[in-house]
Amino acid sequence: MLTFDDFNLEKCADGLLPVIVQDAATLKVLMLGYMNREAFDKTALEGRVTFFSRTRNQLWTKGETSGNFLLVKEMYADCDSDTLLIKATPIGPTCHRGTTSCFDTPDSEGFIRHLQGVIQQRHRDMPEGSYTTKLFIKGVKKIAQKVGEEAVESVVEAVDGNRDRFIYEASDMIYHLLVLMEQMGCTIEDMERELALRHK
Repeated sequence: MLTFDDFNLEKCADGLLPVIVQDAATLKVLMLGYMNREAFDKTALEGRVTFFSRTRNQLWTKGETSGNFLLVKEMYADCDSDTLLIKATPIGPTCHRGTTSCFDTPDSEGFIRHLQGVIQQRHRDMPEGSYTTKLFIKGVKKIAQKVGEEAVESVVEAVDGNRDRFIYEASDMIYHLLVLMEQMGCTIEDMERELALRHK
């Protein structure tokens, strides 16, 4: 487990550790903040990201007034031990502007991983009237059939050179594939690990 003493603070301005916060599910970069020892220890102890405010000269837990906390999932030091990466689950928007991120990256960034989370939630809750719920009720054969149908439609549009239609049909295929993966107990992370092994 990381401790504050694992970092080389001589490289850090004012002895404060720069912290990058990333959405653990979508991998979208959410914000940058700074920690002193007390903020780091509080974060590690409570599991909610706490920073040291340079302007107010005090600790502040992200979300303490808005309720939009950042719940810690994993923490990593960078190669020089002078920056911390926190993968977190955001509760609501991260930025004070009400946006997902403090950085103006496209809203669609990381959406496939967000969609995976929605599908997993549908599988747990099985809300009435949801198309995804209906697929899970029908079972693996019906879901697999839909993946096959959407794959064929994607291929047809690709062969015909219809880029926009291809994107539309391929998006349908990806959605149904994510549903099938959830039905099979698989995740995008499982696929990434398999592809990384092949790349080696």
